[in-house]
Amino acid sequence: MPLTFHWFLPTNGDSRDVVGGGHGTPATVSGRDRPPTIGYLSQIARAAEDLGFVGVLTPTGAWCEDAWLTTAMVSRHTERLKFLVAFRPGFVSPTLAAQMASTFQRQSGGRLLLNVVTGGESHEQRAYGDFLDKDARYRRTGEFLQIVRDLWDGKTVDLSGEHLHVEDARLARVPDPVPEVYFGGSSPVAGEVAARYADVYLTWGEPPAQVAEKIAWIRGLAADQGRRLRFGIRLHVITRDTSEQAWAEARRLLDGFDPRTVRAVQAGLARSESEGQRRMLALHGGGGDGLEIHPNLWAGIGLVRGGAGTALVGSHAEVAERIGEYHALGIDEFVLSGYPHLEEAYWFGEGVLPGLAEQGLWRHPFAPTTVPAAQVPFTG
Repeated sequence: MPLTFHWFLPTNGDSRDVVGGGHGTPATVSGRDRPPTIGYLSQIARAAEDLGFVGVLTPTGAWCEDAWLTTAMVSRHTERLKFLVAFRPGFVSPTLAAQMASTFQRQSGGRLLLNVVTGGESHEQRAYGDFLDKDARYRRTGEFLQIVRDLWDGKTVDLSGEHLHVEDARLARVPDPVPEVYFGGSSPVAGEVAARYADVYLTWGEPPAQVAEKIAWIRGLAADQGRRLRFGIRLHVITRDTSEQAWAEARRLLDGFDPRTVRAVQAGLARSESEGQRRMLALHGGGGDGLEIHPNLWAGIGLVRGGAGTALVGSHAEVAERIGEYHALGIDEFVLSGYPHLEEAYWFGEGVLPGLAEQGLWRHPFAPTTVPAAQVPFTG
């Protein structure tokens, strides 16, 4: 099975420096360098489509533009690219969400994927009117996905749960195809929800040994439910023609971090309720030393950014080797990003993907599948 690659739409702004934000922290001022206009985001989306990325992840939260609205507009400027739309189940009714997804599928030609984000920060959730604690939010997410999946199956749904209650819910038209559900989470209750309802389990970019433990954990939980999941990983990338050039770029980014910003971001992230965020923080410890935590795996991004905080750094061949290492563990999908997102998409797409294709690990998803018949020479 060929590897699948997704890119990222920076709806919080883009820059030649790292744009912070996420998990309750605001976007850093570098996000103003390239505002997230539809024109610029469409440039990134078209580049990703041409280079062979299957889809683009669009984040959710108070620190960025709304994912549903943004991707609906950007989709009109692309033809085949899919949109991995992050959304939070507590902010919209399950019946409406199922209907929105169905509409998106019809209007986009079946190009919607869903990244379900339960929400790890209570203070951010409260700003949206959601006052459940973290474990309760995950239990609500389970009920939400149960309703949505039944509606997508064409069923009439009556459910009176702990948090959600619907009666005689149905869709006039079910989505075709049904959107795949991507889901992440490192706490025990998150694992249970993933095992029951996800199609793809996503982890942030931890060292391979830790990723292997997560895969074994989720795979076991899914087996108990009689299910099998695919696995994906969320990483940044800094890839260049030589290793020296890539690490020089990583050092340039690191040198651009304002120490006051680092302290403020780390103080904010230290209050996070997210188990995944806690694991990210443990990789760098808040300092600038020892940031290469595995060969070609750099934890520097996490000093100023919440959520995914690690990057693959190295030559194209080295980055391809690390991707192969994760693939050997069971990772089939890679959700990637880099600063700035337009240029870094080309560095990866033109540098790493051809090498993976030569190894038989990847093929362009939009390339012709048949060879045109040879033209008959004109003899008249």
